[in-house]
Amino acid sequence: MRFADRLNNVETSAIRELFKLLGKPGIISFAGGFPDAALFDVDGIREATLAALAAHPGAALQYGATEGFDPLREQLAAFMASKGAIEVAPSDLIVTTGSQQALDLLGKTLISPGDKVIVEGPTFLATIQCFRLYGAELITVPMDGQGADVDALECLIAQHRPKFVYLIPTFGNPSGATLSLQRRRRVLELAVRTRTLIVEDDPYGDLYFDAPPPPSLLALSAEVPGSRECLLHCGSLSKVLSPGLRVGWLIAPPALLAKAIMCKQFSDAHTSTFAQAAAAQYLAAGRMPAALARVRAIYAGRAAAMVQALRQDLGDAIDFVPPRGGLFVWARLTGSNGRCADGAVLAQSAIERGVAFVPGAPFFARDPDRATLRLSFATVDEDRIREGVQRLAVALGLG
Repeated sequence: MRFADRLNNVETSAIRELFKLLGKPGIISFAGGFPDAALFDVDGIREATLAALAAHPGAALQYGATEGFDPLREQLAAFMASKGAIEVAPSDLIVTTGSQQALDLLGKTLISPGDKVIVEGPTFLATIQCFRLYGAELITVPMDGQGADVDALECLIAQHRPKFVYLIPTFGNPSGATLSLQRRRRVLELAVRTRTLIVEDDPYGDLYFDAPPPPSLLALSAEVPGSRECLLHCGSLSKVLSPGLRVGWLIAPPALLAKAIMCKQFSDAHTSTFAQAAAAQYLAAGRMPAALARVRAIYAGRAAAMVQALRQDLGDAIDFVPPRGGLFVWARLTGSNGRCADGAVLAQSAIERGVAFVPGAPFFARDPDRATLRLSFATVDEDRIREGVQRLAVALGLG
């Protein structure tokens, strides 16, 4: 077959390929990037589904508007307002089939072959694949424990004049890093000064452990005149309610939303109206705060267990910043005492010893750091986390 030339720019997801190796009985997986299904509010979703069929049976089961089910858009606007983004109106957002569709719509509406796009190094693997599919040349901004290096970002914007900048500023995937409040303000000021679009992807911001993270870029835009016009915001219910609903949203200036709606018409006509109606009823029922409080506490305990086990069992063989929220520990092998310093090599050895994680190199759009790895604590209980880290230590020759 003669495939489209654009497919020459992308490869199969390294994570999806890794999953094929996880069928071994008894394996402990730190590889997944998804929430724990045991924590889903099944009763609440069941009640919301029945309520949707009772309140809007025709609308829930019929074709719907491409931009989204109006009751859900209203609830999402209220949900954003509860987090400080008080100026979001229902008409400011469209509902997408997960926030990943929002990224695809950005690729369709903004990227022409050869356009430059700045992303974090490392960043969400699907973002790399999606933007490359549309022909983008990806430029990476370095990161540290406080998120993207804004000094470097300013230089890169001046040098490359990108079509846009894509950031996951809160509990990033895979980095786990959170952009500091000072840096967030600087990003918005930089966007205004250089007239650069900033895409804020925020699927993890509600999953904080102790104190809430700094306000989102969207919320802070009220304090930086002109920045709202330079800002796009992607949100999702996948990590906080259920990935199976496939409900996300895109907040953007009206001109871009109009183009995104047009492109979405070509893709799927609309996100499932049934899922949207159920999500709207769930949010209206007021169950989200309690559900979030529960998962935050459990993920916090699992993160603490992983941090403690890594320090105890791996010691100076690994370096990392303890996460303040989200689903991941992003770590780097130090190679101390001649031990393995390649995440991909260690991953193979670890699977043989019954534990899996994702090597970090695929998360870099360029110049990959092969010593890095991503460990997810979300779907493993604390005892299994400790056992898994012990197995990892054996794979490193420490056990």
